[in-house]
Amino acid sequence: MELRQLTALLAVAEHGSFSAAARAIHTVQSNVSTHIARLERELGVPLVDRSSGGLTEEGEAAVARARRIRAELDALQSDVAALRAEVVGSARVGMIGSIGRWLVPSLLAGMRDRHPGVDLVIVDATTTSLLPQLLDGSLDLAVLNLPVADPEIGVEPLFEEERILVVPGDHPLAGRAEVPLSEVAAHGLVLEPKGTAFRDELDRAAAAADVVLQPVAEVDGMTLVASLAFRGFGPAILPITATLEEPPGAWMRVHVPELRHREVGLARRRSGRLAAPARVTREVLHELVAAEAPRHPGVDVPDRNA
Repeated sequence: MELRQLTALLAVAEHGSFSAAARAIHTVQSNVSTHIARLERELGVPLVDRSSGGLTEEGEAAVARARRIRAELDALQSDVAALRAEVVGSARVGMIGSIGRWLVPSLLAGMRDRHPGVDLVIVDATTTSLLPQLLDGSLDLAVLNLPVADPEIGVEPLFEEERILVVPGDHPLAGRAEVPLSEVAAHGLVLEPKGTAFRDELDRAAAAADVVLQPVAEVDGMTLVASLAFRGFGPAILPITATLEEPPGAWMRVHVPELRHREVGLARRRSGRLAAPARVTREVLHELVAAEAPRHPGVDVPDRNA
């Protein structure tokens, strides 16, 4: 098995056809076809469906493994370069939108100042979308909602933050400093879908209070949930950092005492060693959160040495 065969397979998977793959890796289509045919003979299975151009089930499995091999090769180059004192290479970091709005500007500035040789790529997505990208090697790290149940993903806590109710200024619950969850449940809410970490925690709190939360809309993405609440579509329970950058408007924050804090963590694949660019990005992330959190009431950083 040769690296150029895996490179050809990845190019077909990522560009959709043999001709597009050939252009992407600067060769001719016949070379791509030859490399993939040899790989198929060695593995004893078809990897690409010639009629549709898509990957077979075996091809999908081979591509997932090839991505990890490519990531390890990139890490090898970065680690060797790091021994010469300067960290160079790329790091791909997933970020849930509600966190990215306040953390990404500081992260980009910090990495530019401290590690200018690192090409940092930020991927904005939901937790449910980021986890598969971590597993297939498309991402090195991801900042996401906890808990994460997948045994192949390792997590370390970044911070905890209060969950608060955001209501339009003319809502019946507006103007009150605190409202019990039993009263919140009497009103329709903009909620994330069932199965997401944030929604599942809310449903557990509601069950403990012997109530059921009623959605007026279900949206997978905290940034969009927050946007709908701020524009008066309906009340929503949000992490407090989702309200930090919003200008004053016709909405109000209300404390709900039964709600536990949201846990946000930094996740990575358990298998393999982080490359030098991802390692320094991890350290800068922890340092930035520790510096930023005290400025925001309702946000707490765990002691990493505890």
